Amino acid sequence: MESPESKQAAGRSYWRWSKEDFFPEQSFENLASYKAALSQTGHRLKDRFLSRSTQEMEMVELRRQSENEMKRCLNWWDLVWLCFGSVVGSGIFVITGQEAHDNAGPAIILSYAISGLSALLSVFCYTEFSVEIPVAGGSFSFLRIELGDFVAFITAGNILLEAIVGAAGLGRSWTSYLTSMFNNNTDFLRIDATGLPEGFNLLDPIAVVVLWIANSIAMYGTRQSSVLNWIASVVSAGLIVFIIVVAFTHANTSNLVPFFPFGAGGVFRAAAVVYWSYTGFDMVATLAEETKKPSRDIPIGLAGSMSLITVVYCLMCLALTMMVKYTEIDRNAAFSVAFAGIGMNWAKYVVSLCALKGMTSSLLVGALGQARYMTQIARAHMIPPWFSLVHPKTGTPIYATLLVTVLSSVTAFFSSLDVLSSVLSFSTLFIFMLMAIALLTRRYYVKDSTPTNHLSKFLACVIVIIASCIGGTAVWNLKNGWWPGYVMACSFWFLGTLGLQLLPKQRTPKKWGIPFVPWLPSLSIGMNLFLLGSLGTEAFWRFLICTAVMILYYIFVGVHATYDVTHSTAPDSRAEAGL
Repeated sequence: MESPESKQAAGRSYWRWSKEDFFPEQSFENLASYKAALSQTGHRLKDRFLSRSTQEMEMVELRRQSENEMKRCLNWWDLVWLCFGSVVGSGIFVITGQEAHDNAGPAIILSYAISGLSALLSVFCYTEFSVEIPVAGGSFSFLRIELGDFVAFITAGNILLEAIVGAAGLGRSWTSYLTSMFNNNTDFLRIDATGLPEGFNLLDPIAVVVLWIANSIAMYGTRQSSVLNWIASVVSAGLIVFIIVVAFTHANTSNLVPFFPFGAGGVFRAAAVVYWSYTGFDMVATLAEETKKPSRDIPIGLAGSMSLITVVYCLMCLALTMMVKYTEIDRNAAFSVAFAGIGMNWAKYVVSLCALKGMTSSLLVGALGQARYMTQIARAHMIPPWFSLVHPKTGTPIYATLLVTVLSSVTAFFSSLDVLSSVLSFSTLFIFMLMAIALLTRRYYVKDSTPTNHLSKFLACVIVIIASCIGGTAVWNLKNGWWPGYVMACSFWFLGTLGLQLLPKQRTPKKWGIPFVPWLPSLSIGMNLFLLGSLGTEAFWRFLICTAVMILYYIFVGVHATYDVTHSTAPDSRAEAGL
């Protein structure tokens, strides 16, 4: 049955930009309304902090904001290759050289294994949520349901930051690999602006062009983008096998000595940054709304493909560090320069083409996923609902895609890769940590059903888990690690998790669930917090500054828009939906 919003939209052009499309809420009708809203900021902040969304709200009511439906056109085969396309190329060709050279040395293989395990735990959390709540919002919607409106907004801001920084970083790396095909100076095609600060003074117009091409394809259609991706990804998989085989034939085990040139600390510092190489699967999770059979397709597409990708990454790292001494690895285009160094100039072109293809696929799938995130965030009115509109012919959120494209293009034009990578890793790890907490909340707490004493015990256990992980990370970051501190941290983590194990679960998944709850989600919290603590103070301060800007926007705009939507339209919408 066609909704009232769809009937109303039938006579309206998609290409519109009136004030009502951006700020239709009562608080923004005029200056007097806005002043009245600001005077109630304290009350509204408290309301939003305590507010929780529902599955019906995310899956039924908010989707009406888009006026047109997204098309269910994807199956498990599409998701497998979308995951492969989005993940492989988003880091392995970009960050490996930098981290092997600067932080981990040959032990970069362990960094990838650690990050891979942490990513796989997060994949399990995403999979359970995506199967149960197949909606375009991904982690934003899941956290809004389980942890509340305010936490979801902070997540939304970090998702936008991740989208901008991730796409910008890939665009910059695309230029580096293109340049490496004909010049050893990977900054050759960039414009040196001497008046700008270090890290922002190499302008990259090629990255901007690549971003616009990838995002334009994503706007054209989801199914067309998927077909193009999986054809290209199959070719890429063959090239990766070639890279691994050829690299091992020219391997020298003496290059693995010393294996830990920077110690265990370097391994974990690198693990925190190379986590970027595993990002992208969360973008595939946002395509759940366009998946034909979520309960079957999503577990195969996410968990299955990510397990294989972890093995592939470790083999590629081992091959690279056996072929080239870690001190001689190029920080920007490691694989292509390595092949050139052993006299295989023709192979370096194959490597560079594979890297370019991988990064292009990552940009394409990223454009699909990031736009879906923005669509659901706009449906909730945390950003103007104009960005939630879905084009009636393409079935894609063109305005949301343009938002990410413009912001990432500007960032890519100015910012260097090292500036981008630490910010991206912090945002990603922060969101994944919240997802593990949300999954525990979903299993152990049901609003208006869970007894108060049970909720108190659950909160106490989660606080103990988080505090023990932070304590263990703090001990690790001391110059001389204090082993009793590790014992205490691990003991409290174990006791907190055991306490959850002894509590009765309030909800069980209907279709697919992560095994060994609460142990695996608790381990995910610990690993993500540990990797966060390994990023360094510079990334932490950049994250805090970005979060402060997000909160300012929320106080002056977001809280009032979402408050009006919840208290003015939700009851009517629920009545229309028959809920």
